[in-house]
Amino acid sequence: MPRFEPSTSLRASVRALTGYVPIEPPEEVAARYGIAPESIVKLDGNENPYGPSPRAVAALAAPYAAHRYPDPDQRRLRSALASHLGVPVENVLAGAGSDELIDLIFRAYIEPGDAIVVAPPTFGMYAFDAELHGASVVEVPRGEGWALDAEALLDAASGAKAVFIPSPNNPTGDVLAPALVDRLLEAGALLVVDEAYIEFSHATSLASRAAEGAPLVVLRTFSKWAGLAGLRVGYGVMPAEMVSLLMQIKQPYDLNVAAEVAALASLEDRAVLDERACAITGERDALAEALRATGWVHPWPSESNFLLCRLDGARGLEVREGLRRHGVFIRYFDTPRLQDHVRISIGTPEDSARLLAALEAVRADIDAGRLHA
Repeated sequence: MPRFEPSTSLRASVRALTGYVPIEPPEEVAARYGIAPESIVKLDGNENPYGPSPRAVAALAAPYAAHRYPDPDQRRLRSALASHLGVPVENVLAGAGSDELIDLIFRAYIEPGDAIVVAPPTFGMYAFDAELHGASVVEVPRGEGWALDAEALLDAASGAKAVFIPSPNNPTGDVLAPALVDRLLEAGALLVVDEAYIEFSHATSLASRAAEGAPLVVLRTFSKWAGLAGLRVGYGVMPAEMVSLLMQIKQPYDLNVAAEVAALASLEDRAVLDERACAITGERDALAEALRATGWVHPWPSESNFLLCRLDGARGLEVREGLRRHGVFIRYFDTPRLQDHVRISIGTPEDSARLLAALEAVRADIDAGRLHA
């Protein structure tokens, strides 16, 4: 055997890995711009500005068995989730964020050379995992107004192992039409519908349908609706046989004890969390109206807790950088179709006021030629 070397011994797919681009820690960005961390308006991560529910905060402050390993079968949480969704417990699987469940699907079902289908612009983790596992990514770009190309999707799905579609989609904010779901399920590939943002939409969840045995996985998360992004709690609904198989290959203690107690408490505080979700969607609509009134920031319709905005006479990167200098952090995606776009997460009304004031200052700097990315 040749001598082991860290770089040359890598799997071929890992050597060529592009890598997922996450958001930077706010403290790091604040330090770079000489901004006090406590003054930041953080609108770049689609996080819940109100944080965990009161019961979740109390559960995290109370004693829990942090010195014990968590239940590898996730019995309490899976049971609570099944009750929450109205599906059998054998159709539910939890994980360290829905990202872990995406990775589990790849580890269990996607072999080198298999194809997966995505519809960009979309969540980058699907393509990242595909590259990591040596699969090919078939892109079916969204059309005008970010509409899905149904016929192209169906054609691509017929030769693929899996199709990954968020609903609502990140970063465009639109939802998947039920009629297209029906057609995709007939194409033969596994359909993975990521409902990370569904609590902010008018869409009907596909969770009950996934429990009926169709080749369908529905992913959900506590990161957005429940404000637990830092604790990494996700879950999925899928055919019972699939749950059983994924339970065999997952890490046994993947869901930590703190995450479990916070998630269980959050499910007991659903009324509070739903009320907050309504407040966020109301603020989304108010902010969209205010942005349209600027005449140069044009938000697309959104069914989520963020707005994708097209910019007139400005590049996304220079607007992001200009806003950072005012302590307001938003998201920019360095892809050809989004060069003149930014994504803005929904915060509190006070956050929106800071954003709008900063945008006015940035626009003045752009018009005066004072701002360069």
